[in-house]
Amino acid sequence: MRVVIAGGHGQIALILERLLADAGHDPIAVIRNPDHRADVDATGAAAVVLDLEAASVEEVAQVLKNADAAVFAAGAGPGSTAERKFTVDRDAAILLADAAEAAGVPRFVVISAMSADRFDPVSDDVFQLYLRAKSEADASVRSRDLDWTIVRPGGLTSDAGTGLVRAGSALEPGRIPRADVAETIATLLETGAASRTQFDLVSGDDPIADALAALA
Repeated sequence: MRVVIAGGHGQIALILERLLADAGHDPIAVIRNPDHRADVDATGAAAVVLDLEAASVEEVAQVLKNADAAVFAAGAGPGSTAERKFTVDRDAAILLADAAEAAGVPRFVVISAMSADRFDPVSDDVFQLYLRAKSEADASVRSRDLDWTIVRPGGLTSDAGTGLVRAGSALEPGRIPRADVAETIATLLETGAASRTQFDLVSGDDPIADALAALA
């Protein structure tokens, strides 16, 4: 399975790339900074340098050619400006979805954020703008004729993964290791679970495969 991962140098993406490569798949990491190529290479993925804030649909579609799935794992990151919350967290996600449609990529998975739809529409707080950007990107993805899944994890930690989660709509706030988010994405891709489904994801008591199967 050929999987193109936007935001390929992110912490979740790097774990996901290693999981996919170790399972015999063909992960392609889209990165903005060529200095990050070595980190991607170490996971077993192939790196493609492309700035999603400047690329055209056609350029991204070329990278997605012959892909079985695309994963949006990009983010402007902590400390970024309000403007980049929209150019990366919203516009780049929409760009990737446009390119997936153009390239005929059927499977589309988004790593979003818990509580994205509960942003304050009148606030200029950067975190509220981040949630708004995620919410608007997710709404665009949900409107597509793609086999989409939107994963909305809680607060991310660097703890070791447990393989145990809770998945569902409108969960209470919680936290989850990045490793468990990555394993959840890998399981979604390998099983086809949670098609055209949006769900929250936090640490819990259910094995990942069981939690995803229960969403169907």
